[in-house]
Amino acid sequence: MVQRQLPNPAELLELMKFKKPQLDGKKRRLDAALTIADLRTIAKRRTPKAAFDYTDGAAEGELSLRRARQAFQDVEFHPGILRPAPQVDTSVEILGGPSALPFGIAPTGFTRLMQTEGEVAGAGAAAAAGIPFTLSTLGTTSIEGVKAANPHGRNWFQLYVMRDREISYELTRRAAAAGFDTLQFTVDTPVAGARLRDKRNGFSIPPQLTLGTIVNAIPRPWWWYDFLTTPKLEFASLSTTGGTVGELLDAAMDPTISYDDLAVIRDLWPGKIVIKGVQNVEDSVRLRDAGVDGIVLSNHGGRQLDRAPIPFHLLPQVRRAVGDDFTVMVDTGIMNGADIVASVALGADFTLIGRAYLYGLMAGGRAGVDRTIAILRTEIERTMRLLGVASLAELEPSHVTQLTRMVPVAKSASEAVVR
Repeated sequence: MVQRQLPNPAELLELMKFKKPQLDGKKRRLDAALTIADLRTIAKRRTPKAAFDYTDGAAEGELSLRRARQAFQDVEFHPGILRPAPQVDTSVEILGGPSALPFGIAPTGFTRLMQTEGEVAGAGAAAAAGIPFTLSTLGTTSIEGVKAANPHGRNWFQLYVMRDREISYELTRRAAAAGFDTLQFTVDTPVAGARLRDKRNGFSIPPQLTLGTIVNAIPRPWWWYDFLTTPKLEFASLSTTGGTVGELLDAAMDPTISYDDLAVIRDLWPGKIVIKGVQNVEDSVRLRDAGVDGIVLSNHGGRQLDRAPIPFHLLPQVRRAVGDDFTVMVDTGIMNGADIVASVALGADFTLIGRAYLYGLMAGGRAGVDRTIAILRTEIERTMRLLGVASLAELEPSHVTQLTRMVPVAKSASEAVVR
């Protein structure tokens, strides 16, 4: 029989611990975000539909993006026991320099569309965290503006090869002159992917005021206030704006891009050069043999070819094929620090985050990007401790199993069906 008594007032007082109310609305909502998915929810609530969908969406049926995220969810970790890791080292040497964490900020186009601080917020947050920041050719802050926002940190530049080659050459020279140390030569965008959310939303660059956008703006006056009271939203490195993203890309990009273009850019660029958008083992080996400094396994966040290979699935095969001394990075689908740990365990030297960074930016500007990095850092450190590893170098393929939902049909079987 349980013995009961009247509550002791002194004991009740010990239980009544009230938190001091947080009056800063931005800090309150960001502190409440415990995951990147939480930041995405805040971002969706605070950002007009067309701008949010431009960030959140992918090509056609968006299968590539969903599959990439599912691949990370279909990971089984294998922790070691009785291996204390009270302190973990998350730092890494990548492309000739340090990074405090095994990820950097990926290039994202038209970033001030999401939130007016744009690339300045991303570069500043990267500087504070000690990680690289990558500026896109389609960025909305100039090369020199990013350098000013991150004067002592590592800045990388992502390059598209344009129909007018001299535009690309001049951007390469400017990035080198500004002290950017790595060039991401992007090869997966000969033409624009079919981004259907943008078409359905009637999205254009710059955004146009229509009856639909005005109605959508009513509950989000802060976004429109920023948009209408800050410098014109336009590409900082390109002179042509006006039209859909697809129209702009198709007008600027050149489907004839080849290894000859890579050779020209290699001669112009004094720093490290990596090829972004690699999607098979054969190209990985060929690029290694061509003398580039590394590759990024990427399907452009699912925004180009739908049903493209899943970069995370390709990673173990590519690492075996190119050997241990060649730099292999991976992006697409990363939403958790555990995704990053799994990538490093399976052979990635480094990872890049795109949407995760933009969700933070939309949720709270610079402070939101800081929150993105803090969330991922916490998840990385916790996952490493639970696995029983004290440094990234201790991560091995044995720590991870990639569970498979999509098993390729054997060629012999498919050939038999054809016959």
